[in-house]
Amino acid sequence: MGNFDGIHLGHRAVIEAARQAGAPLGIVTFEPHPRQVFAPDAPPFRLMNSESRANRLARLGVEHLYELPFGAVLAGLSPEAFARDVLVAGLGVSHVTVGADFVFGKDRAGNVATLRDLGRSLGFGVTAVPLVGTGGEDYSSTAIRRALAEGRPRDAERMLGHLHRIEGEVIHGNKRGREFGWPTANMRMDDLHLPRLGVYAVVVEVLTGPDRLSCQGVASLGVRPMFGRNAPNLEVHLFDFSGDLYGQHLSVGLVEFLRDEAKFDSVQVLIDQIAADADQARAVLAGA
Repeated sequence: MGNFDGIHLGHRAVIEAARQAGAPLGIVTFEPHPRQVFAPDAPPFRLMNSESRANRLARLGVEHLYELPFGAVLAGLSPEAFARDVLVAGLGVSHVTVGADFVFGKDRAGNVATLRDLGRSLGFGVTAVPLVGTGGEDYSSTAIRRALAEGRPRDAERMLGHLHRIEGEVIHGNKRGREFGWPTANMRMDDLHLPRLGVYAVVVEVLTGPDRLSCQGVASLGVRPMFGRNAPNLEVHLFDFSGDLYGQHLSVGLVEFLRDEAKFDSVQVLIDQIAADADQARAVLAGA
């Protein structure tokens, strides 16, 4: 049980411990993330949307995913009411596994000790998994966000145990990339933490549609300063691919940051830079 934002190695340790409980493996999490409810005006912070989280958990062999609708009602439950009404009466849990820093209930009043006491009285077991880290630093969503914001996706990967991936539907854009000879698949970054804006070498999985495949590419994450003020989005050029991806869902893994986003003196200079970016991305990915 937890938020599982990013599903980093600390989360993986919780999942692996839960696997030993002798019951079907399920994840209890919350949607939207509680922080979005308590601080709705805060900058986007999520490492993954609910679709990406579900996909990652399925890859880890999770059998059941319970996304509890988080709002005023759930936030107002005392630790006792949450354990009794949600965990026992609602979900019928036999064992609950959490991280050592887990808190729950109204005003975050419950912690691991509270959960253990409630488990004894309500009939479920509790395992608290120690925090995981290296070099004196715990793996955390906060540390991963910092690495991504600084353009260090490989450091984020080290803490995650997998590439940081942006997943979602391909939307219609302005089709400038196609006009330039570099067609791109465009994806929104709504409610997601923004890695450092710029160009990345990426690996791509096409998750839906007739062209399901894995390939490499180059991606621009940013606001497209050559063309006015725009909302941040992700534009991905898939190497050696020709097809229609509109409406399909992609999973884009950030491998290496190549350069910052920039405004160029002319469209031709931009096109030449895109070609250079693609060459650099191919070289990076050949050695990845």
